[in-house]
Amino acid sequence: MSKIIRFTETVLRDGQQSQIATRMPTKDMLPILKTMDQAGFYALEMWGGATFDACLRFLNEDPWERLRQIRKEVKHTKLQMLLRGQNLLGYKNYADDVVTQFVKKSIENGIDIIRVFDALNDVRNLQTAIKATKMAGGHCQTAISYTTSQIHTVDYFVQLAKEMADLGADSICIKDMAGVLMPQVGYELVSRIKDSVDLPLEVHTHATSGISEMTYLMCAQAGADIIDTAISSFAGGTSQPATESLAMAFTEMGFDTGLNLDLLPKIAEYFNPVRDRFRKEGLLNPKVKDTEPKTLIYQVPGGMLSNLLSQLTEQGLADKYEEVLQEVPRVRKDLGYPPLVTPLSQMVGTQALMNVIAGERYKLVPKEIKDYVKGLYGKSPVAIDPKLREKIIGEEELITCRPADLLTNQLPGFAKEIEQYAKSEEDVLSYALFPQQAKDFLGRREDRFYDVPIQNVTVTIDTKM
Repeated sequence: MSKIIRFTETVLRDGQQSQIATRMPTKDMLPILKTMDQAGFYALEMWGGATFDACLRFLNEDPWERLRQIRKEVKHTKLQMLLRGQNLLGYKNYADDVVTQFVKKSIENGIDIIRVFDALNDVRNLQTAIKATKMAGGHCQTAISYTTSQIHTVDYFVQLAKEMADLGADSICIKDMAGVLMPQVGYELVSRIKDSVDLPLEVHTHATSGISEMTYLMCAQAGADIIDTAISSFAGGTSQPATESLAMAFTEMGFDTGLNLDLLPKIAEYFNPVRDRFRKEGLLNPKVKDTEPKTLIYQVPGGMLSNLLSQLTEQGLADKYEEVLQEVPRVRKDLGYPPLVTPLSQMVGTQALMNVIAGERYKLVPKEIKDYVKGLYGKSPVAIDPKLREKIIGEEELITCRPADLLTNQLPGFAKEIEQYAKSEEDVLSYALFPQQAKDFLGRREDRFYDVPIQNVTVTIDTKM
């Protein structure tokens, strides 16, 4: 009997998010969906992450309507989204009533699989989303935010997978947002998790560092059930490795991929001119197609590298790039080795930038870093040195409970604030996550005199994941 490996296709979410900052409109997706639905993918990752924000902020689209339109076209393949645990799709914790209702409405509107992660791997921040997903009849895939440090060992991640299984996860994902999972470590990690947890295991990585294909091969040989890839048009670099290439390689090696190899080129042929249009419009920065081995040295996601360079260049400090890169792992160590995934990747990068520009470490500290040190994002993987903690937050009291326990129900307040324009619970949830962007969108939709232009800003790439 042949070995089985299934594919989740990411072009509709992470593929385009990693390369064109999530600017692909729904109209570019709809014509190819029936073909994608017939191609044999395990799932289509097409919602969550930065798609929600981008729809409202840049595309003048209702993200809920995007989900409904895609669901209408995709009859056989599971639809998957990425959720940031208690942060949902935003950058702060929301009360449990908002999390529960958002998950419920996501599934009602067409989502099958919710991949939920926490930037600190604090499983307390996953509990509500897991429970809500299962209550709504969805499949909850909990994701390990993979990173490397003195404490982020294989043993650490295996124990984390066990805790996630105990919380009710339907499957587990190793989410390697920076592309730093080495092939041999991947083999050991997959083997150990499969031996310890009787759940399907998916592996997600990025091609940034140049090792992703080797990592996927070793993970598949160790027993991984599913891998994430992007159709070649939006593959490579800061995205995932190419679907077609890996499908052919695994097939040649005797794996059953379940994919129709005749349809994959047709999907690429459709997306190639879409990609080329974005390149001509300047939304596809050639750098996102590059291989960046420094990712393996600094443990910095590829999109974070390009963001740092862009910020420094704008301030006439491009010559400080290497210095900031070297400061990132030092800041990360100071802050207890948080995984560099949204929102922590942005926060650590900003602090490193401030340390270099100010010429003194922690002379300037953003509010988000202060909140993190207080414990408002969850528990840091390693305790922060008391002297540094005092320098950042003084004598302020630390938060040791689940951060969301400090929040009371928020939905009634959000509904009241947006009642002039909201026509549905989905509208209220859009406002809850992105108040200004949603108000502007709903205002334009409901009131022809609501004159707020759609934002048109310089694109920066974010690995968010």
